[in-house]
Amino acid sequence: MPHPTAPERAPSGRSAPARRRAGRPGHDAESVLRTSVRVFNERGYDGTSMEDLARALGVTKSAIYHHYSGKAELLRRSLDRAMDALFAVTEEPGATAGAAIDRLEHVLRGSVRVLVEELPHVTLLLRVRGNTPVERRALKRRREFDRFVADLVREGMADGAIRPDADPEVAARLIFGMVNSLVEWYRPGRGLDAEALADQVAAAAFTGLRRH
Repeated sequence: MPHPTAPERAPSGRSAPARRRAGRPGHDAESVLRTSVRVFNERGYDGTSMEDLARALGVTKSAIYHHYSGKAELLRRSLDRAMDALFAVTEEPGATAGAAIDRLEHVLRGSVRVLVEELPHVTLLLRVRGNTPVERRALKRRREFDRFVADLVREGMADGAIRPDADPEVAARLIFGMVNSLVEWYRPGRGLDAEALADQVAAAAFTGLRRH
């Protein structure tokens, strides 16, 4: 009876590593999401079909379905990435301890950082109009974030750091209107980095907001 073939030995005496199986050809889940978000931003979510996404990726629709259930899941993953990153800023120590106006500035700076790091996803978030359940859920989360910011403005007014004639909701919208406008012109690697950009936005926002 023949003996089973012994495993091939590496020069060191250890068994040679098994050959890796070839992975599924094409794109992984992250690259599918990245390309899909780019197409959504270029064509609009409503104006993009699964055929458009497959064409941009150079794969069949079934290759996309291997990773995602469809357009709605791609949109949800992108919007959640943006909103999760923003809410993570509100849980950082700089946003939860200290004077209200300092916490407000921390949230503003963190939001600029998120925008720079997740620019395509934040851009898509700012373009949704509530036409689908996924979009309406994202808009609801945006309103929750806005309320968090407005509450910080109220606290700053109560402790005298923020001018008393400021309207909390309006101030919150103006501050983050500046942040949101960055998606229209900011391009990573061209000019200011995230920290320097946050310095500029904070200087513009708080010059008029702080009580002198």
